[in-house]
Amino acid sequence: MGWLKRLFGLEKPQNAQVNPAPQAVPQSSNATFAPETSAASASTQTIPAERLGLNGEYDQSGLAKRVALAFDQDQQLDDVDTLWVAQTGGTVVLKGKVPSQEILNRMVSVARSVNGATGVETNQVTIG
Repeated sequence: MGWLKRLFGLEKPQNAQVNPAPQAVPQSSNATFAPETSAASASTQTIPAERLGLNGEYDQSGLAKRVALAFDQDQQLDDVDTLWVAQTGGTVVLKGKVPSQEILNRMVSVARSVNGATGVETNQVTIG
């Protein structure tokens, strides 16, 4: 079982990407929460990088899902079934247990390479 399946119950979606291009999100015409600064901003808004889903759509857990996909795509990383991936804003949070420091270092490196990741938190990971 892969990371994406174990953590989120998802099979890899067709055309899923670790760093997809964001889709335009239409804004409602009666939006009163954001002042209009230009004609373009009145019709669309951009998705924050940490909320970008596997296919460029808005996804509350988008960064964590894209990190899981990146782990699945890395030949050096097997699915470590004692480790979980979450996110707090742009910070990737790893929780659980990994077999070695080398694997943890590789996971941190892969997670940092995902667009929208501003940091990787590992203080909830044990090695052994």
